[in-house]
Parts: sequence; C-alpha cells; structure tokens
Amino acid sequence: IVWQTPANPDYIIRNGRYVRPYYFEFISHVKNRWAGKTIVDLFTDEFKGRSRDYYVHAVKCGRLQVDGQMVHTDYIVKSSQKISHFLHRHEPPVLAGDISILKNEVDVVTICKPASVPVHPCGQYRKNTVVGILQAEHGLTPLFPVHRLDRLVSGLLIFAKNADRAECFRQQIEAGLLQKEYVAKVVGVFPDGEQTVDANVNFNAREGRSTVENGKQALTRFQRICTDGTHSIVLCKPVTGRTHQIRVHLKQAGYPIANDELYLSFDIDPMCTNCPNLAPVGYDEEGLWLHCVRYTGPDWSYECPYPDWA
Repeated sequence: IVWQTPANPDYIIRNGRYVRPYYFEFISHVKNRWAGKTIVDLFTDEFKGRSRDYYVHAVKCGRLQVDGQMVHTDYIVKSSQKISHFLHRHEPPVLAGDISILKNEVDVVTICKPASVPVHPCGQYRKNTVVGILQAEHGLTPLFPVHRLDRLVSGLLIFAKNADRAECFRQQIEAGLLQKEYVAKVVGVFPDGEQTVDANVNFNAREGRSTVENGKQALTRFQRICTDGTHSIVLCKPVTGRTHQIRVHLKQAGYPIANDELYLSFDIDPMCTNCPNLAPVGYDEEGLWLHCVRYTGPDWSYECPYPDWA
C-alpha cells in the first residue's frame, strides 16, 4: 500500500479555503533514548495524541513503517532508523480571499496576502499556505520570502525567485536599509502628530504573545491618518522587526488594534467558559486589522492597496 502526498492539492472554497484531505508521510529518526522500545511502545509514549490501539492498528496495516518496510507490533527499534507515519491529513481552513499578484518581475514577485493564511508550512498548515497556493495555482516555485507576516495579518509580501536575489535582500535587511509601513485600525482617538514607542519586546513562544518586559530593543513610529471618534486608522513604521512588535507597541501606547483579542484588555470571569478569549468558543476567525502597505529599499519600492476597513 502506498500513501502519496499529491504534488498539487485540491482546494475547496466553502465559507473559507479548504484543502481536500490528503495522505502525508511524517518522518522521524529513532533517537538513542528510543532505541530498545517496541514501535508501539515508542509511539504510545512519545506521541500521546493517539491511543495505543490506534498505533497497534497502524503498524498492522502499514501506516507505521521502519526503513520503508512493514514490521510487526513487537518490533524493537534501533538507533537512527527511519520511521514513517502515513496520516490522512486535514488542514485547518483559511479565509477564502484570493492571493493577488501585484508584480511578477524577472527575479521578484510581490503579492497581497489575505489574512489568516500562513506564509509557509508551519504547525498544521502545509498546503493552505501562501507558498503552497502560489505553487499550486500559479506555478511559482521556488520562492524565497524576503519578510514574513503573522498568519492573521494581511498585505504586501515580497518573494525573491532565486537565491542570489534573496541574498541581496538579506544583506539590505541586515544593514538596516529597509523601511516598512503598515496600517492598523485601533481603539480610540489616536493622538495627532508622530508618536514614538521605544519599548523592549519579549516574545513568549509558549504563550504565543509578546510583552514589553526584559526583551529585545524595539522602536515603532506611529502617525494618525484619520479617526471617526471611536476608532483611528494609524500608519505604523516599525524601525526594528520583533515578533508582534506593532501589536504590543500599540497596546503599550493605550490604543490596541480594535479586533486583536490577544492584546485587548477586558475583565476575565473565572467561571466563564469563553474567557480569556475575546470571541465565543466556535466563533469564526477574522483577519486582524493590521495590513502591510509598503516596503522600500535603497533602489526599489513595493506597495499594496489599502484594505477595505482602512
């Protein structure tokens, strides 16, 4: 039996962009501390997301293989052996917006990324990514991301089409020659005139959020574009590039992004089954009101149209 990942996935648009479930080979190599265990004991102990009965059945039907061969449930694994786990993979859906190609040049392509789509494979996402969709629907591969946007952030993304152009961009980034501009929709009437937030940013990977304590130096400049008295549209110019920098700096300034449940402050009820999340359990995800509009280098500039909410 062969379980093979399709080269190009089948996307289904149904209140979001779905990937038709497909088979995928997860590969791991036996660590020294795993050696001497049966394959069933190994997976039961180390990969607790599934039951022992599942792993017994997976070995018997060939979904768990060692060095490309089927084995019995009492098989003792040895150090450095390759173990393949064939799974029927169901990826989370993303919002159904198209990926608009802004410019397709000889060695650079720029696109407008929809919110909720990750840039490249990560976590549960593999095909439902910007890189995956551009390859499947536009034949664009290989691509080298010049910069990244959080999954819930929309806007301009720049890709180099070859390693030499990617290296040129990398050198310009390291030399501090790039200028970045975003727009955000924030709570309240943001002050007029340029506002600067100079506060360290510390990203906690376990919690998935940043704070302004004991972190890396970070600076962002803000300028109000307009306000309706309840919300403001703010131009954001991050000088540094820390994780969640704009989001946490806007919170620090007292004007968090208006739909950013990660950094909005509200009272938490210890008896509530929805807290500490802002949206109720099962609520459909929406894109963050944060959008990348422009990247400028020494001799180039790329732009993306403003979103509807701005």
